[in-house]
Amino acid sequence: MIQDQPTPHGYGKDICPLVINDIKDRMKIGEKRYGESLKAFNGRRPLIDLYQELLDACMYIRQLIEEEENG
Repeated sequence: MIQDQPTPHGYGKDICPLVINDIKDRMKIGEKRYGESLKAFNGRRPLIDLYQELLDACMYIRQLIEEEENG
């Protein structure tokens, strides 16, 4: 069972700039892979793309929890 977390008290790096850099990197990867940046009305259903990505994320998160608790 996953337990509640304590109130955070951070002392490490600010996370927002790290996320911004990750987004920039993803943009470059997408442009290289697909030949253009992500655009609206591209023939795909973004809700389905998001749902599938979140399912993948849940799998990775649960894997990490399992490995940390039982590794």
